[in-house]
Amino acid sequence: MTLKIIDKGAMAGFVSSLAQQYEVVGPRAKQGQFVFDSITDYTQLRLDYTTTILPPKKYLLPQEEVLFTFGRRSASESEGLSATPAFDTRARVILGAHTCDIHAMSLLDAVFATGQRDEHYLKRRAATVIIGIECLQPCDEHSFCKSMGTLTAEKGFDLHLIDLGEAYAVETATAAGETLLSVHSAARPADQADVALLNQVLSEKWPRFPYKLDFDGAELPNLMALSYKDPLWDELGQRCLACSSCNLVCPTCYCFNVADRIALDGKTGERIRLWDSCQLDEFARVATGENFRHKRSQRQRHRFFRKGKYIPDMHSELGCVGCGRCARACLVDITPVGVWNALYKAHAS
Repeated sequence: MTLKIIDKGAMAGFVSSLAQQYEVVGPRAKQGQFVFDSITDYTQLRLDYTTTILPPKKYLLPQEEVLFTFGRRSASESEGLSATPAFDTRARVILGAHTCDIHAMSLLDAVFATGQRDEHYLKRRAATVIIGIECLQPCDEHSFCKSMGTLTAEKGFDLHLIDLGEAYAVETATAAGETLLSVHSAARPADQADVALLNQVLSEKWPRFPYKLDFDGAELPNLMALSYKDPLWDELGQRCLACSSCNLVCPTCYCFNVADRIALDGKTGERIRLWDSCQLDEFARVATGENFRHKRSQRQRHRFFRKGKYIPDMHSELGCVGCGRCARACLVDITPVGVWNALYKAHAS
């Protein structure tokens, strides 16, 4: 990993040059909040943002995407349907991803590359360059990234920015990042003074972030294993509105539904993939009508077991990155920190 320096005065030229070759998306202000959206001018970019409503995941796993189109074969061809896969391979830069979201996208990379490889996700990911930015202070009252081990990132990005005041230190993690930096920026090699300032900035950031769990986050899978029959799930089920807001804003939720959209003439159509939510009543309902999680308490338990037990068991990483989006979105104040600390209090002995 190499270290370069970009003066803040040169950032406008960097972004402008990127936009000529890539679709650049980054944090923008919108109606008092922040969203990831298209960046065509540096003045639109807010690298000092708190957090975004939706994570940058939406550019790797869109809320709706076409998997393939299909249609009836012509009379001269053999009977049946023809199908054409639809892949999104546009060159894109995600600029300004917080470290929690970098960890989340790394988890998605593992999920969609394991077992039956998901080529729609993987082709889109291969065409995407990720430029992260280090959080130097808590982005939101609900965030708990320090507890989940996502306060900083050592991989999962091509370039990573750290604000040094008058300039950004730029960590280069991949060959793609090195090429992008050399072609599109006026970055210079870091000198000893830059390195000293960087070390000072990074050392000063850690005390600013509180540790919000009452236990070591690495022990979460063990705690969850003790908690399957805890009465807390019934309490959460009574409070939960089953609105699925927690799933919609989560950077690591990846469940989806598949549907066919048929043209009015019945001759052509497309198969689409849509985000789905384990908090909805129909999520676990099967064709014969049975519902394996018809109670909201069961769905709440499933959600927290996914984050704290099932995903770690499958991918050796926690399924929650501590971004706090679900806590902020929940209308009845169900939060991961509150739930997990309550379980720890009940089972610590």
